[in-house]
Order: sequence, then C-alpha cells, then structure tokens
Amino acid sequence: VLREEANVWWRNVKLRIGVEAVVILWEVFKREFLRKYFPADVKNKKVIEFMELKQGNLLVAEYSAKFEALCVFSPYYNTVEAEEDKCVKFESGLRLDIKQLIGFSEIQDFPTLMTKARICDEDGKAKSSYYKALNDRKGKGQDRGKPYDNIGNGSGRK
Repeated sequence: VLREEANVWWRNVKLRIGVEAVVILWEVFKREFLRKYFPADVKNKKVIEFMELKQGNLLVAEYSAKFEALCVFSPYYNTVEAEEDKCVKFESGLRLDIKQLIGFSEIQDFPTLMTKARICDEDGKAKSSYYKALNDRKGKGQDRGKPYDNIGNGSGRK
C-alpha cells in the first residue's frame, strides 16, 4: 500500500516539475518529499517543542536523547558556530539542582556538558538513595517508644 502511494506521489511530482526521464537532483527530491510528508506546520510544532524543552522529571540521559532528537528540527544548533549556544540551550532546560552544579563551569563543548550533567544527575540520585536508606534505618529504631510513655497506666510509682 505504501509503495503504491509513493509511486503515485512520485509520478505526480515528476509531472508537476516537468521532468520525465531526466535525473532529478537530490535537493529537488528532498524539497518535494518534505513538502508532502513533513509539512511546515508539523515542523514548526517540533521547533516549538525543542525551544520549550525542559528536563522536568526526566533523567539527564532521557533529556539528552530528547534534546538531540528535537535539535534536528532547529538546524542552527547543529553547526560548529552554534556549539556554545547549543550548550546554553541545553543547560537552560536542566533542573535547577543540576544547573547549579554545572552552571558555573561555563562548559562550551556539548558532549562534555551532557556527560557532566549526566554524572551530576547520577550522583544526585545515589546521594538521595543513600540518605533515604539512612533515614529509613533511623526510623525503624524509633518504634520502641519513650521511657515516660508508660507513666499513668499503672506502671509508675504510687
């Protein structure tokens, strides 16, 4: 079904641009393909999703993957000249606790920034788990009651 739809679409494109047996340039094909299967409104929604992307409850690894996937729709951020801007954009979407840990580093290399953010996230999770376990152990020992809890129920002096 998809193959037939693609063949019909391609025949119509060739008729519309006036090319029959001549080799089509890749740019022409790409433009026509995107016009049909990836219209501007869909692309614009992806650009907005990228611009508004925040880490929220995602792990840094998940946020990084989503950032990279959506970054494709904002080609500016995929240029060598925009590496620093890409870092600023990524960092601005991080949770405050991670942003505070790496924010003063002024990292301008995107892979390094992603790695540092991921490490901060993992360290934060490990620290949180450690203190939660410590707190749980402390809480279990407090079920014994206090020495003066028995006063008034007949166990005290008369």
